[in-house]
Amino acid sequence: MVEKLKNILSRFYIGVVILFLYAPILVLVMLSFNNSRSRVTWGGFTLDWYRKLFSNGQIMEALVTTLILAFASALFATVIGVLGALGIHAMRQKNYQVMMIFTNIPLLNADIVTGIALMLWFVHFIPLGFGSVLLAHMTFNIPYVILSVMPKIRQMNLSLYEAARDLGANAVYAFFKVMLPQLASGILSGFFMAFTMSMDDFVITYFTKGAGVNTLSTMIYGEIRKGIKPEMYSLSTIIFVFALLILLIGNYLPGKRQVNEQSDIDF
Repeated sequence: MVEKLKNILSRFYIGVVILFLYAPILVLVMLSFNNSRSRVTWGGFTLDWYRKLFSNGQIMEALVTTLILAFASALFATVIGVLGALGIHAMRQKNYQVMMIFTNIPLLNADIVTGIALMLWFVHFIPLGFGSVLLAHMTFNIPYVILSVMPKIRQMNLSLYEAARDLGANAVYAFFKVMLPQLASGILSGFFMAFTMSMDDFVITYFTKGAGVNTLSTMIYGEIRKGIKPEMYSLSTIIFVFALLILLIGNYLPGKRQVNEQSDIDF
């Protein structure tokens, strides 16, 4: 009886947590189909906000800028982060610990401190604009990639790499054919983490962007005084659905692959 009560209470607790997490998103999705601009009255179902979204040049320009910035910064940060993680892993224990401390500092540091510091650095060397924002996003994305890849490097079987080298493979070939497949999941996790952090960032972007550069976060901040356009509800819903699909695909494909491999073994 006590065990059953514990299960009921634990499920209730999990349900309350999920409700608090996703209730605001559900409200946002509902507002994207609301025929009224009011956030408190339901004016009927409509798709007008989605049609107006794709015809709004300002939002589309900010969306394209945000996606290009997020993809480019995540890609460069992933390459640099993977090489950095391999280099840190090869260090001696003392140097390894020091580098891991420095890697964690950007994660614990306040965004406003990082944003102002990067702004002061950039204004002395390069004009503020898309390039400065890209460099800023790469700067705070690299630690996320390193920390995502590092556990996979510790789990990696280095004997396979050494065996490939002994069999005549050069360092580049052995890296791409032996090491990279073992690190693939960590690299992919780091890339998506960097992509998400870049899409989500506002403070650092606000301090390092120049005139004429607008991302979704800075554009929404500029519209708060006038009121958020209902088209932004539609855009947020599309982004949420897209992220949900990626998660479902990412969790479904490995399970399906494992089932297929198990079937082949049984056969």
